Order: sequence, then C-alpha cells, then structure tokens
Amino acid sequence: MARRAQTDRLSLVFAALADPTRRAILTRLASGDADVSEIIKPFALHQPTISKHLSVLERAGLVIRKRDAQRRPRTLVAVPLRDVADWVEPFRRLWEQRFASLDGYLEEMKKKEKAHGRKKR
Repeated sequence: MARRAQTDRLSLVFAALADPTRRAILTRLASGDADVSEIIKPFALHQPTISKHLSVLERAGLVIRKRDAQRRPRTLVAVPLRDVADWVEPFRRLWEQRFASLDGYLEEMKKKEKAHGRKKR
C-alpha cells in the first residue's frame, strides 16, 4: 500500500512538472518565497491562470502557501523533487554503464584502427 501511495504521489509530481510554466514557477521559488503578484511578473498570463498552476503545484506537494499578514507567499518544497531523483537514479546508473561500455568499445575500435593503419605502411 505504501508503494502505491508513493507511485500516486510521483504521478502528481510528474504531472505538475510536465508543464513549462509550472517548472518556471518552481525555478523562481527556488530563489525564495514569492506571492502571486511576484510570481506573475515574468509571465504573459493572468492571475487566475497562475493561481491554477500554483494549485497544481500545491496538490503535488511541491509548493506550500504561507500566511504573512495580508501576504500569502508560496514556498518551494524540495522533498518531492528528491523522490523524483530517487526514482530516476537507477535509470541514470543504467545509462552511465551503457555509456562507459560504449566508451570502451570506441577505444577498442581506435586501437584496432591504429594497428590496422600501421600494417598498410
């Protein structure tokens, strides 16, 4: 059951990260808290649209809303991103192994090419 909950949470995070505007919002929040009026500045979007993006990010657990008097700043929550990185890690290792194998193969090909080239002279 815990595995299923982890998968569902990852699905929410991946769905949230699928949109470039939401990724840009996360990038902005990585430099510090911001309210909607601060977040909206670099986008050619209206406030309700940004609010909907923030709702998706909040549902995925990537952003939390705080309260500071009249201000409602959003804060980045990095834990779900670590969960994504943990999920991706085995694939990263697999590709590193494949690239290392390819590097070895290319080195062998270079050695054979050099040896073959010397014989022709």
